[in-house]
Amino acid sequence: MGFTTEILFILVLGWLTLGPKQLQTLLRHVARARTEFEDASRGFRSVLSAELAAAPRDSKTDPMPS
Repeated sequence: MGFTTEILFILVLGWLTLGPKQLQTLLRHVARARTEFEDASRGFRSVLSAELAAAPRDSKTDPMPS
């Protein structure tokens, strides 16, 4: 079974279990959560790359002074 077949199976099972209205609402919530996660991930990556670009590049310094 391929990835597409598995997704189709899950959707049909959800449609049979929840019904078309509740499944549509559930999928809308999942899509919104995925979008929010991707936005947060993109923001985290941009902040991390900015911090790494601003960090000194001297490899001779000890990052953890004792």
